[in-house]
Amino acid sequence: MTQKPLGAQISHMLKARGVDVIFGIPGVHNIEMYRGIEDAGITHVLARHEQGAGFMADGYARATGKPGVAYVITGPGLCNAMTPLGQAYSDSVPVLAISSGLDETSAKRGQLHQMLDQAGAARTVCEWSEEVRNADAAYALIDRAFAEFASKRPRSKHLQVPIALGGSLAQDAALPLPAPKRPQASHAQLSEAVALILAAKKPIFVFGGGAVSGSEAVGDLMRMTGAASFTTYAGRGVVPENTALNFGSTLARAETAEIFAQADLVCTIGSELAEVDLWRDALGHTCPMVRVDIDPSVLAQGKAGDLLIHGDAGAFLKAMAIAIPARVDDRAPCWDASVVAQARARWRAETDAERPGIVPICDALRAALPKDTMIYSDMTQFAYVAKEVWDMPKPAHWHHPFGFGTLGYALPAAIGGKIGLGDQPVIAIAGDYGFQYTLQELGVAVELELSLPIILWDNGKLKEIEESMVRSQIAPNAVVARNPDFCKLIEAYGGASARPRSLEALAKDIEKALAHNGPTLIHITPDILDR
Repeated sequence: MTQKPLGAQISHMLKARGVDVIFGIPGVHNIEMYRGIEDAGITHVLARHEQGAGFMADGYARATGKPGVAYVITGPGLCNAMTPLGQAYSDSVPVLAISSGLDETSAKRGQLHQMLDQAGAARTVCEWSEEVRNADAAYALIDRAFAEFASKRPRSKHLQVPIALGGSLAQDAALPLPAPKRPQASHAQLSEAVALILAAKKPIFVFGGGAVSGSEAVGDLMRMTGAASFTTYAGRGVVPENTALNFGSTLARAETAEIFAQADLVCTIGSELAEVDLWRDALGHTCPMVRVDIDPSVLAQGKAGDLLIHGDAGAFLKAMAIAIPARVDDRAPCWDASVVAQARARWRAETDAERPGIVPICDALRAALPKDTMIYSDMTQFAYVAKEVWDMPKPAHWHHPFGFGTLGYALPAAIGGKIGLGDQPVIAIAGDYGFQYTLQELGVAVELELSLPIILWDNGKLKEIEESMVRSQIAPNAVVARNPDFCKLIEAYGGASARPRSLEALAKDIEKALAHNGPTLIHITPDILDR
C-alpha cells in the first residue's frame, strides 16, 4: 500500500478497472485529478468544451462497450457536461463524470464556480450524483458505478470530489472485484415464452437496443419461429440484412399499428417502446406480449396476460435459439413475405416524399462505405430519413441522440468512437445548424490526426422546424441563420474538405477521406442530385 493524493489514486483505480482514455478539460479546481493520469497509463483527450468531452465519452462507450469517463471542473464545467450526461442517461450509455466540488458552500458565498447545489443539478440528468467525503467513499462509489454498468441498464453517473480532498493523501484503492452478472430469465419463464411463441399463428418480434448482445442468435430464431420482426432505431442491424419477414426500423409509420393488430403474440426484446420509437401512444396490438427487459420500470408498463421477464435480452435470445430446436424444426413463415416487401417499399416512398431528395444520397453513401463503418449522426433531416431506409449490416453501428435529442452530438461522439476503435472506419453525419454547436471539436480531430469523414448536410436552415411550423400554420420564423464557409472553416483548423458535385463524386470523396490522415468535411447540399 502506498499513499498518493486522492486525485492520482482515482486515476490508478480507473486504470485497474479497464479505463484507458479519459476525456476532459483541466482547471484550477480539478488539477489534482490530473496528477496521476499519465503515471497510471491513461490517455487524456483534451476537448475544446466540456459538452464535447461528455459526447466523446458517450461515443467511446457506444463504440467499445466500455464505460466512458470525463473529468470536468466545478460549476460551469459540470453544467456544460450536463447535456451529454442527459443524452447518455436517455440512451442507456455507461458514462461516468467526475468533477471537482467546492469544500464548503453553506456559509461561504461568491466563490469561484459556486453553485447552489452542484450535485443536485447533475442528479436531474444522471442516474445518481453524489459528493464524496473521504477516499473510501470515492472508491466505493466508483466501484458501484462500474458494477451497475455491468449488471443493470447502464445510465450516466456523476461523482463530485471536493477540492481539498482531491489533493489529500490516500491509500491505494482495493483490487477490482469480479463484475456482477446481469439478471437472467428463469428456466420456467424461458419454457413459457417458447410455448407461447410456438403456439402463435402470427407472432411479431420487436428488437430494441437491448437485444444487440444477442444478435448472433436472431437470424436462426426468425427462421425457426417463422415470425415477422421490427427493430427500433437503436436495434437496427440486430435482424440480419435481407431477412424476408423483417419490416425494418419503421415502427413510427402509422400503418404499422394495423400490422400489430393482426398479431396474436408480440415479443418485445430489450426496448422500452418509447415515444421516440413509436411517435404514437400505443403499439397497436390487442394480443398478449412477451416482454424481456433488464429494467424493471419498463416491465411495469405491462398488461394483464403479458409474460414479463426481468432479464438480460441478449442472454434470453441465445437461450431461445437453443431451446426452440429441441421443440420443433424450422416452421413455415407465419407472414406473407410479399406483403412485408410491399409495405417496406410503400414506406420508403413515403419517407422520400416527406423529405425529398435524401433517400438517393443515403443509398449512395451506404454503397460507398465499408460494411463495418460505425456512424454517428446528429439531429438532422438526413439522419431522420436514413434511420428508416438504411438497413445496417451490423448491430450497434449507428449511434444517434435518440431520447434526449440534443444537437451537436455527431462530431464529438464520432471522435470518441474513432479513438476507441482505432483503424475501424467511423464517420459523422451532421446538419449545418447542429454542427455549429460543437464544431470547435474539429481541433481535437486534427490534433489527433483522426481519419474521420464528416458528412455535412447543408440545406441552409432549420428545415425540420420550418416544416413543423408550416404544418402548424405558423409563419416560419427564426429558422434561417447565416452559415460560414464550412470547407474553409475546417481548413483553418488544418483539416481537409470536399464539395462533391454528384453522387459518383461523393463516393470518391468518401474513399479519399477514409484514407486521409485527419478529418475531412464533405459538404453536401440538396442540389447534388441536379448536377
